Amino acid sequence: MATRRVGSLLNRSFTSASMFSKGRSSSVVRGIGKYSTDASIESPISPSVKVNYTQLLINGQFVDSASGKTFPTLDPRTGEVIAHVAEGDAEDVNRAVSAARKAFDEGPWPKMTAYERSRVLFRFADLIEKHNDEIAALETWDNGKPFEQAAKIEVPMVARFFRYYAGFADKIHGLTVPADGEYHVQTLHEPIGVAGQIIPWNFPLLMFAWKVAPALACGNTVVLKSAEQTPLSALYAATLLQEAGLPPGVLNVVSGFGPTAGASLASHMDVDKVAFTGSTDTGKKILELAAKSNLKTVTLELGGKSPFIVCEDADVDKAVEMAHFALFFNQGQCCCAGSRTFVHEKVYDEFLEKAKARAERRLVGDPFKGGIEQGPQIDSDQFEKILKYIDYGVKAGAKLETGGERVGTKGFYIKPTVFSDVQDDMRIASEEIFGPVQTILKYKDLNEVIRRANNSRYGLAAGVFTQNIDTANTLTRALRVGSVFINCFDVFDASIPFGGYKMSGIGREKGIYGLSNYLQVKAVVTPLKNPAWL
Repeated sequence: MATRRVGSLLNRSFTSASMFSKGRSSSVVRGIGKYSTDASIESPISPSVKVNYTQLLINGQFVDSASGKTFPTLDPRTGEVIAHVAEGDAEDVNRAVSAARKAFDEGPWPKMTAYERSRVLFRFADLIEKHNDEIAALETWDNGKPFEQAAKIEVPMVARFFRYYAGFADKIHGLTVPADGEYHVQTLHEPIGVAGQIIPWNFPLLMFAWKVAPALACGNTVVLKSAEQTPLSALYAATLLQEAGLPPGVLNVVSGFGPTAGASLASHMDVDKVAFTGSTDTGKKILELAAKSNLKTVTLELGGKSPFIVCEDADVDKAVEMAHFALFFNQGQCCCAGSRTFVHEKVYDEFLEKAKARAERRLVGDPFKGGIEQGPQIDSDQFEKILKYIDYGVKAGAKLETGGERVGTKGFYIKPTVFSDVQDDMRIASEEIFGPVQTILKYKDLNEVIRRANNSRYGLAAGVFTQNIDTANTLTRALRVGSVFINCFDVFDASIPFGGYKMSGIGREKGIYGLSNYLQVKAVVTPLKNPAWL
């Protein structure tokens, strides 16, 4: 797969039937169509990958946690233990920050030429491609996402992100400023220092790339805390970065829990910047800890309840498919999922009928099996939370069109669920479910849907499906969100900035905007002995 196509492939691959269902045998359709229990759910396929890295990575060495504690990371297909991983806490964060600080203050990484840094990142991208299937298998095993999604889309995206920022490494420069004629003024863009990074479990490897790539390209050192549900891929990727030539201490990986390792990182006095992706409530705590410690800079990519607006002129079949993808992709575990599907009253009934049928055709099963569109939810907590929200919807009076139950008896699989007759004040329409639950709401006109779509504490993304350019332009400017997808959704090329309005976050990741998160701007003013006067 050519990396230049990866960013748009995520969207194009799902515009009609899923790419993962192409070429599937009729036995697969009989096995799991209409939610029949697939045998591979009860007897999952054995992954063709071994877990080799379970310790903390500090100063270039894999080490046990200071306490000696470990915690289990589970296979969401079964709930069984994959491996026991070192449980880092405050003392381990201190060790990791100390290593990162020494690597920053004494080098060689920030003192290395930008070109040499870029070469390390380019070599890492090559290694990611070399180990594509092994990394994808590890990601699927630990997270539950379809293997073909990981192998054909997400792992190649990681290589794309690192190549994108590797190309920027030797192009970061300041300006000459026309100030008072008696002074020469220039600006320097310098690395911010030690970056603390906390990544989520829904896209563990991609979020590793979103955060680590720009931080390293700018010359920073990093202490990264992985999500306790999915610690394995970050440790594996870190080994490849070392193989690519990253000096010891430049990237440190601490696995552990939020209240201990995460809080210690956010409040650490020797961390210069913290970047977090996760829930809005946790983001508030991160911001508070950063402010109460050394007032470190903070970027937050938080929750969402994104509207997906189907206009009256929409091609209903295409709109159904795109709205389905916008919500159900990655088991619905996506911060910018189009989880409020607003449909114009003129096409509402047709859309609802077809959306229900599409959900019932969605292929749920062991994510290692070919043709599968939906694997299990991440863990029992998320599984139970989603089922509770489904119950909230039923009790509030929304109509459960399909789904709403688990699939099989093993693991954390949930039937693709569709609600109609949803009202804005229902919890399923206002709170982030983070699961395969589509809520369909009816609207009458453009002004109404703009008001209702914006009536949310979130502002991460929105989808608009229309054939009218004026309608698209109106909605693009009226919707208070960080990303608007017109007749598409979830297009995540490395060059496209991503982040939210309101309580969906602070700052932007990806693209050229992502570099500013990891740079300080310094003004240098020098008197001129013989200034030139115009």
